[in-house]
Amino acid sequence: MSVFTAAADQSLCAPLPVLGKDVTVPLVTGGEVAYAALDYAASAPALQRVWDDVAAYAPYYGSVHRGAGYLSQLSTDLFENSRATVAEFLGCRADDQVVFTRSTTDSLNLLAAVVPADCQVFVYETEHHASLLPWRDARVTCLNAPRTPAQAVETLERALADREPYGPALVCVTGASNVTGELWPVKELAAAAHAHGARIVLDAAQLAPHHPVDIAELDVDWVAFSGHKLYAPFGSGVLAGRADWLQQAEPYLAGGGASRKVARRADGGVDVEWHSTAARHEAGSPNVIGVYSIASACKALTEAGFDGLVAREQHLVSTVRAGLAGIPEVKVLSLFGDDAPRVGVISFVVEGWNSSHFAAALSAEYGIGVRDGLFCAHPLVRTLLGSDPQEVGECGAPEAGPGEGSLNAIRVSFGAGTPDEHIERFVRAVKELVSKGARWKYRTEDGRCVPDRGAGQR
Repeated sequence: MSVFTAAADQSLCAPLPVLGKDVTVPLVTGGEVAYAALDYAASAPALQRVWDDVAAYAPYYGSVHRGAGYLSQLSTDLFENSRATVAEFLGCRADDQVVFTRSTTDSLNLLAAVVPADCQVFVYETEHHASLLPWRDARVTCLNAPRTPAQAVETLERALADREPYGPALVCVTGASNVTGELWPVKELAAAAHAHGARIVLDAAQLAPHHPVDIAELDVDWVAFSGHKLYAPFGSGVLAGRADWLQQAEPYLAGGGASRKVARRADGGVDVEWHSTAARHEAGSPNVIGVYSIASACKALTEAGFDGLVAREQHLVSTVRAGLAGIPEVKVLSLFGDDAPRVGVISFVVEGWNSSHFAAALSAEYGIGVRDGLFCAHPLVRTLLGSDPQEVGECGAPEAGPGEGSLNAIRVSFGAGTPDEHIERFVRAVKELVSKGARWKYRTEDGRCVPDRGAGQR
């Protein structure tokens, strides 16, 4: 099955158990309600399975690669077995390396630090800032937002064909947009990049939690993703792929663990021989528990079966899109159109509403957690909202008061742990807010729209 095709013919699976599913939150109008966590694109709740695995290991925690004691040896085995698990999850090739980092952002900054000095980087304006901003020491070509997957490939092919002088090049592209949820034609983009002698890195932060990602099948050179979006609770990430640039560059961080041999020179300097393995870019004591949590999440998703997970998520996507389509005041943001395949990430604006005000009302009056702003993808959101993509954006509530329009948007996102009730409540809440308005008064405080406790109900 293609990574970009929903498994609509599969039977729907039940939501996977996640932490926080029974948490209740107070409503400004009185009482409590079960919290509907619909901000998965920022950080997904940890799977209960992952939390249980980490809790079982925690008493045996020890420093890796450095100790002769039993717990150190056990932890070292667990750490390296986790590397093998992630490699299998990503379909890594035999000579690929899996480097553990802090996040997708850290992974892409690591790759930016090892690209050849004369490398030219091609990146779309539609990227998350983690993909758009790290390439400060390279020659960067920013490509305009395409309006179809085919146009994305054509735009890249033209840019690569026009590059002068001919030298090392890297294409950076997302697998699934963190704003629209739309899936990008990664395999076709990889073919275009390689046809012109360029390499490609896939930002899979929003793709990996929702679809299988196979490096060999997609024929990408590197994949980056974060544990905290893959239902793992700790700050770890992954950069996996070709080893040559990683082996040829100076370590991302210099320190213990990255070095094989260190010796004093007669002139007072220091000679260092660096590791050629993934350890070269993993200096310092690693986040063993974070790494193990990623591996546990990889196993849990694989065992649950992506076909069933994708089918159920597409059911939720259809429910949200159908509900929003019935509200004339709501505009769903999209690059590729209504028929484009997508994951459970949907952004929209509501006519006559400040987006921060709308998100605040969803939280305070319905117990629904969404996100508002520019989603660390300022040029893309500006383009989708009809503003100048070169305009400097700012996250958070603008100076406009509640009820006034804004150039921010609202994002609802969900995944393997989302129950139907949360989606149904969200659609119902949007309809009620649009038709009846908020039941409470709100004000802007420290850049956020919040209930005005002193003013009370409207």
